Amino acid sequence: MSEEIDRKLLDKRVAQRYLKKGRLDEKEWEKHLKALPDLAEQAVPIESALDPDLDDDPEPDEPATDASKEG
Repeated sequence: MSEEIDRKLLDKRVAQRYLKKGRLDEKEWEKHLKALPDLAEQAVPIESALDPDLDDDPEPDEPATDASKEG
């Protein structure tokens, strides 16, 4: 294939969808993946800790007020 692949088709989050629809050629996808550089040695470990006091879905003690209605 002499022309470049549209970069939006190469986003791994949507590539499988485009492959199924035929918008992205599987051979071109594989070629793209093999051409990507191996950046594993440049990776930096990240440590994180969850705060057990934080709740993902906190329930408010009081209903939220709309500041635009105050006045």
